[in-house]
Amino acid sequence: MTIRDPKLFLNRELSLLAFHRRVLEQAQDTRLPLLERLRFLCISCTNLDEFFEVRVATIRHQLNFFGSQPWPDGRTPTEILGEIREQVQILMRGQYHTWNAELKPQLTAVGVRFLPREEWNAKQRRWLHHFFNDELMPVLSPLGLDPAHPFPRILNKSLNVAVALKGKDAFGREADLALVRAPRSLPRLVRLPKEVSSCEYDVVLLSAILQDFVDDLFPGLKVKGVYPFRVTRNSELWVDEFDVDNLAHALRDELVDRGFARAVRLEITDTCPRALGHFLLQHFELGEEDMYRVNGPVNLNRVGAAYDMVDRPDLKFRPFQPRVQTSKSGGNVFDMIREGDVLLHHPYDSFSTVVDLLKQAAIDPDVLAIKQTLYRTGRRSVLVDYLIEAARAGKDVTVVVELRARFDEEANIDLADRLQEAGVQVVYGVVGYKTHAKMLLIVRREAGKPRRYVHLGTGNYHQATAGIYTDIGLLTCDKDMCEDVHKLFQQLSGLSQAIKLKRLLHSPFTLHPEMLAKIDREAKHARAGLPAKILARMNALSEPQVIEALYRASQAGVEIVLFVRGICVLRPGVPGISENIRVRSIVGRFLEHSRIYYFHNNGEEELYASSADWMERNLLNRVETCFPILDPKLRQRVFNETLENYLADNTQAWKLESDGNYTRIEPGEEMPHSAQAALLARICGG
Repeated sequence: MTIRDPKLFLNRELSLLAFHRRVLEQAQDTRLPLLERLRFLCISCTNLDEFFEVRVATIRHQLNFFGSQPWPDGRTPTEILGEIREQVQILMRGQYHTWNAELKPQLTAVGVRFLPREEWNAKQRRWLHHFFNDELMPVLSPLGLDPAHPFPRILNKSLNVAVALKGKDAFGREADLALVRAPRSLPRLVRLPKEVSSCEYDVVLLSAILQDFVDDLFPGLKVKGVYPFRVTRNSELWVDEFDVDNLAHALRDELVDRGFARAVRLEITDTCPRALGHFLLQHFELGEEDMYRVNGPVNLNRVGAAYDMVDRPDLKFRPFQPRVQTSKSGGNVFDMIREGDVLLHHPYDSFSTVVDLLKQAAIDPDVLAIKQTLYRTGRRSVLVDYLIEAARAGKDVTVVVELRARFDEEANIDLADRLQEAGVQVVYGVVGYKTHAKMLLIVRREAGKPRRYVHLGTGNYHQATAGIYTDIGLLTCDKDMCEDVHKLFQQLSGLSQAIKLKRLLHSPFTLHPEMLAKIDREAKHARAGLPAKILARMNALSEPQVIEALYRASQAGVEIVLFVRGICVLRPGVPGISENIRVRSIVGRFLEHSRIYYFHNNGEEELYASSADWMERNLLNRVETCFPILDPKLRQRVFNETLENYLADNTQAWKLESDGNYTRIEPGEEMPHSAQAALLARICGG
């Protein structure tokens, strides 16, 4: 694997770290409920974990297999890693400062206290000691290091404790160092019972209990020091899809060793002696630059368990009830779709409409066939249950399961097995191309003829994320749209030749050239003195040809507004290049996930929703869909809710400057406006 454009690659990685910093700033925003701020802190920590598991791992793979040869821009992988490390250090210092100086004392003030070891009183210490003996001791297996006990395999992101010892054991061996792995079966936060607590919620980190009583594991020896550490490993799966007979079997084999792949980062407490740190680095085959010393728990994201543990509605976002779309005639979901296209804006519109559609399809004797793509669903999905029920009822059910959905590979292999056992025809997509499209097709016999119903979406068929991600879904029985989706399923399962679609754009065929053509069309209109405007929102923007087309359109006078949640390699506001481009990033209660593309088209407006970001992988290396919103009222609704509404946001919005830095947009003299809060009030009434 090689990296073709080093400058673009580095800008992309630094842009992603900038997004993680914006998430962290949510944890520092005193306008938000305290436990929600804690949740944002933990999200920033888990995001950083994934950054190392995937992004840093990519560069280290380049370094390990191809050496530190200069890239085309003259920099080496080692120098790139150094630039990334500087930004990571800034982010991590911010995370621990936010925890130690802000959230922890503020939580204590409202009765949620994270008790450090030095503040345990005698009664609490006795209770915790009993907990250690009863719950921890039986599952711990300390390992003394010597020639007969070599350094063990350490699981990715697992909490471990290095124990410095002095003395001789029962066999007369000189003790020096032992390792203790924290059991994964126990919760990382322990709440003290009321009889020993001095406030409403007294909680203790499992790592603190392990550190304090670890000497019980080494009777007769002196414990000189206890130092928690955690190693992060490469989590990419390297499977040559063109050289395997069965992708599922090949992925299963890779997953066995994923947790023990090459290390990319070592986190260790800042009290750890230098010699011990170097010893650990040596065993993980890491350099000094790969060690990160922290002032607090090495698994900081574990404090997030307090969110579910603490029953304090005043410290959380106010709950809301999403709107449920219903048929005007009081009929079922099929009746509702026949009345006209149905737009679902999650999480404000309930995902239950999609669930009900599949539920009804599973039991409806007139339904002949169901076809669906599954990318991420969760391990126990009611949608999968209904697909199985439909197959057992004798319906023809075909499911395209993407086995290579990152970090969901094992879950998707398991659900594919469940589906196949029930008689569902399971397809793993296309070799070399991830199937990222979100499509559901139902064929129903009506008036003696088959009729198709379709759901298309920007997000996954995952009930949990549908409640916290913003996404657009469309239910339709439009003949052309349904025929397009049917052809796409035929292409995925039957490996047919290239197909021509009437309504949909799709990767890796028409979506990329059509997006470029529509951008260039706006530029042509602008040069002719006609109104020209592009508004688009996405998770990431990094595809070079799209960026170049946007620069050309800006120079032609096209007004361009982009809402890019995460990675954005484009630079707005550069004189002579991108003066007419504005870029905003919204970070709020819900993860902004929908992809919407609007083109003014000289008054003949076009608006598309898509599963694809404007990234090379989405446009050129995946199976994606991009579907038009044809109904004028629905098109206006999408424009108002996802574009115009967000342009007015001055409480959760960030502006990308021409130098690549972000500045927060403040209300100033204007009325504060949160796009997400406005939609909650308008759609959900809260």
